[in-house]
Amino acid sequence: MQFKEIIGQERVKQQLVQTVKENRISHAQLFLSPAGSGAVPLAIAYAQYINCLNKGENDSCGECSSCRKYERLIHPDLHFSYPFFASASVKTAVDVLEEWRGMLMQDPYFDIDIWRSKLDAANKQANINIAECHDIIKKLSYKAFEAETKVLIMWLPEYLDKAGNALLKLIEEPPANTLFILIAQSQDQILTTILSRTQIVKIPKLSSEEVTGFLLNSSGLNENQAIDYSFLADGNLIEAKALAADTQSDSSGTFTAWLRMGFGNKVPDLIEFTDEAAKWGRENQKNFLKYGVNYLRECCLILSGAEELVKLPPLTFETAKKLSTHVLTLPMAEAIIGELEKAHYHIERNANPKILFLDVSLQLVKIIKFKTLPAGTQYIYN
Repeated sequence: MQFKEIIGQERVKQQLVQTVKENRISHAQLFLSPAGSGAVPLAIAYAQYINCLNKGENDSCGECSSCRKYERLIHPDLHFSYPFFASASVKTAVDVLEEWRGMLMQDPYFDIDIWRSKLDAANKQANINIAECHDIIKKLSYKAFEAETKVLIMWLPEYLDKAGNALLKLIEEPPANTLFILIAQSQDQILTTILSRTQIVKIPKLSSEEVTGFLLNSSGLNENQAIDYSFLADGNLIEAKALAADTQSDSSGTFTAWLRMGFGNKVPDLIEFTDEAAKWGRENQKNFLKYGVNYLRECCLILSGAEELVKLPPLTFETAKKLSTHVLTLPMAEAIIGELEKAHYHIERNANPKILFLDVSLQLVKIIKFKTLPAGTQYIYN
């Protein structure tokens, strides 16, 4: 894995390269990042650059013996630790190393749900147990086999629980030329004793432009679809890829048209829309409702006078601004969000989509056309 293969994160890449050039690599680092931002490939590319035999100015060479082994994740001085489901045949992370390597080689952007799908989870909870901690101590006590620096990449140290205390001495006083990279998503869930012994590297979520560019180059979507899915994913490349896998028509245009039908009390058009929406399939229906919730939350920002915080692309922003100025009020937007969230909940539980979308359509007429808010909802303004 080379830095050039990773989507975005140019500032972080430069920061990591600089630590190697200036010989100030902290022996224990915590990569803190939201899901889908590329922390795992960044950690691998960083380790590969450190051990590259012919380093370039900003990246590893990709051709030396060390880089070739890193590319296949088989370097003897590169170790991984991650949550797994312990059983009689699976006692430490090494027992599912082939599955781990296979997933990483297929796509280095993944989350715990994708990882779980590669394993026999049954009803067990994933964790990093005490046996795994002892195995880490054993592996890192050996001398480096061929690289200058041994590297341990631990994904999701949040799953360590109290077993992580067994690693404290090793993290604080590691063997010579040993690098720990912990990759976490929630700082609050990590043992404070471990947190205090690491240098935090904050990795931001990807920008909408970076996700849009990736979708346009890799998935064959048109520009409107790529922008819509980037907005929905909110910097999470895993989510963006999942959305692109079930390509749907322009969410922005379809959703605003649905709102206009409700405002115009166009019941025949709403019935026609309901028939069409019922054919989309459950995942596309959920994505459409999720888009609507996010879109209306942006409208709430406009209605609250916080336009500078809105993340919508220019054309969609102009449409949202017109809707917010001439059609929606803040109570109406909040009431519609409530209806869409309930609909999303019921779609997940296999509700009849035709009945459900017709019901939500009629609720839109009540809220937007007749300004009738759901019973029990009260708004108090100064």
